[in-house]
Amino acid sequence: MTAQTKPTPEAVLDGLRPVIDPELNISIVDLGLVRGITVDDDSGHVDIDLTLTSPMCPLGPEIMAATKHAAEKVSGVKAAEIQLVWAPLWDPRVDASEDAKAELGIWD
Repeated sequence: MTAQTKPTPEAVLDGLRPVIDPELNISIVDLGLVRGITVDDDSGHVDIDLTLTSPMCPLGPEIMAATKHAAEKVSGVKAAEIQLVWAPLWDPRVDASEDAKAELGIWD
């Protein structure tokens, strides 16, 4: 019998990479929408702070559900809870990866 792997914030973040913002067609990780990940080593419970590109995002519930599903597929994660956070507001010039900025046409 193998020991259960304890999830790390990095492993959870990697597990979230396949979650795509449906409007921009870019990973929520590359967009910088994942604001924080807290892992409880004892319970395998993960709390994820997530923002959206806009408070009026019509696909927010879909993105949140996909994020929860992806996190719960990470080895050692027993349950995930998604918290929407709005401060600071998402700014692609600050939050997005260089690749995401290039896809969005941000060249500063």
